[in-house]
Amino acid sequence: MNLINTHEKNQLTIISFNMNNLDASNAEAFRKQIRPILEKNKKIAIDMSTLQFVDSSGLGALLSCLRFCNEQESSLVLFGLQRTVTALFELMRMHRVFNLFSSVEEIIGATS
Repeated sequence: MNLINTHEKNQLTIISFNMNNLDASNAEAFRKQIRPILEKNKKIAIDMSTLQFVDSSGLGALLSCLRFCNEQESSLVLFGLQRTVTALFELMRMHRVFNLFSSVEEIIGATS
């Protein structure tokens, strides 16, 4: 099952989810599916708008993506977080670790 989709916009690889939750039930499959995308691309944005819930396993999967991108000297940003996911990120202080944006247009404007 494909958990994610990708498309390009202004030299930015945008990854979107085909699910509502990123949790222990699918975090490992997500890691496996996203890894080849991270290896091939230098500017990556993950669209979080469909995710209504992220648990510690999901957060760990996102952190491993960020760590990998940092090691490869590529960039990874998140955008479109739902209110519940934003609350989790703030509680866990992940808003200080990840670059968070509200939209693709905001990302493109910030990197132009």
